[in-house]
Amino acid sequence: MSMPPSSYPEYAGLDCLSTGAMVLDGAGAIVYLNPAAETLLGVSGVLLVGAEASMLFERSPELLAAIETARTQQETVVEYELDVAASGHPPIRLGCSVSPLERPPYGVLVEMRAVDPQLRIARLEQARLQQEANRDLLRNLAHEIKNPLGGIRGAAQLLEHELPRESLREYTQVIIKESDRLQSLMERLLTPHRVPHFGAVNIHEVLERVRSLILAETPGVTLRRDYDVSLPEIRGDAEQLIQATLNIARNAVQAMHGNGHGHGNGHGHGQGELVFRTRVARQITLESRRYQLGLRVEIIDNGPGIPDGIRDQIFFPLVSGREGGSGLGLAVAQTLVSQNHGTLDCESRPGRTVFSIFLPLSA
Repeated sequence: MSMPPSSYPEYAGLDCLSTGAMVLDGAGAIVYLNPAAETLLGVSGVLLVGAEASMLFERSPELLAAIETARTQQETVVEYELDVAASGHPPIRLGCSVSPLERPPYGVLVEMRAVDPQLRIARLEQARLQQEANRDLLRNLAHEIKNPLGGIRGAAQLLEHELPRESLREYTQVIIKESDRLQSLMERLLTPHRVPHFGAVNIHEVLERVRSLILAETPGVTLRRDYDVSLPEIRGDAEQLIQATLNIARNAVQAMHGNGHGHGNGHGHGQGELVFRTRVARQITLESRRYQLGLRVEIIDNGPGIPDGIRDQIFFPLVSGREGGSGLGLAVAQTLVSQNHGTLDCESRPGRTVFSIFLPLSA
């Protein structure tokens, strides 16, 4: 049972904060809500004292997960951008910090602030421009490497025919095979180059195609669907969207496999799990253009998360958190989504990584 705010006079000092503050007790019930939090969430603190946070934020699983982590792990969890929906109110974009408290025992303090949509748009646009510049640089570099590479391979083939002993040809084979490997890498750096062919696309048909491919490749992974079947068709290139989604899903499976998940370990509990989720996104900005309605596709995995050191560069070519990875899958995915007038975003923490594809539904 929660205690009234007067039982915790130390929280009265939070009333004057411009950022929202909410205190939960050890059972997850609301003990205190400051005026800034009431304004942000559009709710009354007096009416909510004693209410369960799991009920108030039942449509905000990311926030509930952060609260649970802070409580059980006794560590502060920071979410820079989070969709939070209180009761029947529409979701709002917030930055949240969830910290454990000594009193009440196993209670938590949730600090909330509104995320300026213009700052987020500017950040995404700056990242897109930087990535385009990186891709142009790498394409030019790939072209420069391809020409001498072909010459090296050709010279090795000619040399192989002139060598007197079979044992010596092992060395020319090394040159030829490594040249072919580098040639393949250069080709991948130069893709995607095809002009998109736009038509009517059912996003769920795209996701089902990817789902069947992923399950065929890695039958041990669990793939759950959470579709909004009322979503209309969009205009896009189905093959490009399949490839982009497949790249993201494969990347997620590889990340989970690296953490001991997936790839058919034969156990139903604790396996790697992928979730494909579709929702309507309202009032979104894509490529500096405002759309009243958009489509949001989320690919969610329960893997180890993206390493902190590369979190800001995951869409750059040749950046990979996996040993032996080329780092091209996500870079290509972002290019393909961009060619369909969409954006690709990512939020990650250990145990939950969400890649979000935003595509226009209406002009």
